Amino acid sequence: MYTEQKPIQTTFTLITPPAAQTADSIALLWDKPVRTGIERYEVYVNSVLAATTEDTDYTLQGLAPAQKYEIYVRACLKTGETLQSNTLHVVTKPKPRVFDITSYGAIGDGVTLNTKAIQSAIDACSPGGLVYIPAGVFLSGAIFLKSDMTLYLDEGAVLLGSSDTKDYPLMEYRWEGLEKICYASLINTPDTASGRLRNITIMGSGKIDANGSALRKKELSEAAGKPGRAICIRNTENVYLQGITVRQSPFWCVHFVYCNGVSVNGVSIHTKYDEEGKLYEGIVNGDGLDPDSCSDVYIFHSHIASQDDCIAIKSGRNEEGRAVGIPTENVRISNCHFTSGFGVAVGSEMSGGVRNVLVEDCVFHNTFSVASVKAIRGRGNVIENVTYRDCTFTNQSTELRDSQWYRGALYVDTFYGDLIFDPHKAEPKDEGTPVIRNLLFQNITLDTIAGNAIYLTGLPESPLENIRLENITAAGKHGFIANNVRGLVLDNVSVDAREGLAMRFFNVK
Repeated sequence: MYTEQKPIQTTFTLITPPAAQTADSIALLWDKPVRTGIERYEVYVNSVLAATTEDTDYTLQGLAPAQKYEIYVRACLKTGETLQSNTLHVVTKPKPRVFDITSYGAIGDGVTLNTKAIQSAIDACSPGGLVYIPAGVFLSGAIFLKSDMTLYLDEGAVLLGSSDTKDYPLMEYRWEGLEKICYASLINTPDTASGRLRNITIMGSGKIDANGSALRKKELSEAAGKPGRAICIRNTENVYLQGITVRQSPFWCVHFVYCNGVSVNGVSIHTKYDEEGKLYEGIVNGDGLDPDSCSDVYIFHSHIASQDDCIAIKSGRNEEGRAVGIPTENVRISNCHFTSGFGVAVGSEMSGGVRNVLVEDCVFHNTFSVASVKAIRGRGNVIENVTYRDCTFTNQSTELRDSQWYRGALYVDTFYGDLIFDPHKAEPKDEGTPVIRNLLFQNITLDTIAGNAIYLTGLPESPLENIRLENITAAGKHGFIANNVRGLVLDNVSVDAREGLAMRFFNVK
């Protein structure tokens, strides 16, 4: 006979990001109550068991619009005990009014240019409304979203970027940490001199294809501006990307700049290969997703196959970035899968500061790295309170090897981009001297055939501070290199070097 276990205590926090709520869905995230011993989580809605999962997120779907729901989660331990989260009371959004782009003249034949028709639907969309893209291939140039709207791509819908640069007006964007004249992205927010935008959602099971191979080539040949992105959302409160596939951007694929409250749920991003493994020709610097001077960022249950960094956390470059002074902070990346690219990076453009980052329960397969934290002389400011834990990493690809751009499977690098450097030669400290401190790498397995397993190198005038590695099993072509570290703690760390020494340390305390 089954006897329900009563919760013994409320021990972990359940949240729903404000952006991650629609008329028929609520995305949930919760902290792990303990590090071991959890068998499953149970999600309760109005005191009824709605779902079970082994993950620390779940998206309730098929809900009624404008209805209040009481939600909590129980963690079921192998001992039979249960722990309970706090209780949420969430009201779903009202049912949106729908603005079908075909009602505004859009034709999904892959040939007709639909920029004006799609923009007309967006402009007509009432607050809380939904711009609907049905099945079909809808060719378009740059479109501009606005506050309080959803762009919905149905199953079989493709928003395909035009290959004509005339369809992308020149605008000023942050580009690699500095304000530059750029070609507009396929999906944009307008300049917001009159105030910040709010509540923008892009969702559905359709695809956004920026046609980057063809477009990048033309943008570079004309050189009127820097290449654009597939999606660039700026100056917005509450942004939600859910379910969509985004691919083939001329530059970084999904770029958030000066945004607060960003949620990315169940999204697939492809910047190197398409879903069938076909290589996109000519794509360079093809990051997957870049939160740039953003706060309260949640990225979960997503898949990124990147040409460059899968996720890169940034906040501006050098003096200009410090003058803007907007950090990226409070970032949670969980239950994601990364294939190709360079894992989850912090920097190197981090001059506004980066703090409070968690990368948890992620799988990395044939990426070059799981973690890359990089800040060079000239950047200034601080990277601090960054945790990578409960992750697995395997790399059997020899396509890339250690270089000035990537130093190992897990690396922290203050000489990023320098092919030749002396890690023992100090320079005077100034406002451009970066600080990296309080990093935790916990419960991680690493296995790579490409290069260093672990690489930690600080500046001699600004050593890495308080770096802790716990329960790490690492294997690489080379082992563990560390230079200029203060407060390095190794707890249950094993390193296997297939060539040379397992560990080489200099100026490490």
